[in-house]
Amino acid sequence: MKLNVANPENGLQKLFEVENENDLRIFYDKTISSEIEVSSLGPQWKGYVLKITGGQDKQGFPMKQGVLTNSRVKLLLNKGTVGCRGFSMKNGERSRKSVRGCLVSPEISVLNLVITKEGSEITGLTGGGKSKKLNLKRSSKIRKTFCLTKEDDLRKFVINEKKKENGKPKNVPKIQRLVTPITLQRERSKIMLKKKRFKKTRSELLEYGKILSKKE
Repeated sequence: MKLNVANPENGLQKLFEVENENDLRIFYDKTISSEIEVSSLGPQWKGYVLKITGGQDKQGFPMKQGVLTNSRVKLLLNKGTVGCRGFSMKNGERSRKSVRGCLVSPEISVLNLVITKEGSEITGLTGGGKSKKLNLKRSSKIRKTFCLTKEDDLRKFVINEKKKENGKPKNVPKIQRLVTPITLQRERSKIMLKKKRFKKTRSELLEYGKILSKKE
């Protein structure tokens, strides 16, 4: 079984392959969101507590929360839920899909875990890692954080990091979904083009009808 361990503190994750079945017994019959002390996996895991977040079996079927079994079952699932991506599905439509239960069994090939309590340092998983981006980018979230209205200028409230890395300045985050006069002008121009095309087709149809009436 492979253990895909993620560290939310620094944004790192690492894949560990455990071949000894006796070491994996601590995970068996545990449900998703269970927290397990994993010092029995080896000396490097001393003091670690991991939380199960999901997994998939050897055929690629994902584990689903709330299905209290360790076997595979068929369920009617909505679009966008675990086990049903819903390509070419309509809104409200449900499809029967196979999913694995939320109980861990020997048939699981990859188990997703998250560190809830750290122990000794593991290279590539703990220590210095990628810094989490805390800068807000979406316009609605910036307004919600700073209690702003739609009339306020959001560019004044974007956190700009001017520190340099390797001699190059950091990129300023771009505000997403921001409604500006330029975007409004583009929308108006699109509507005008649609109206012009509609008028053109209508006038051409009228002219064509006049030509047909003259022939008759």
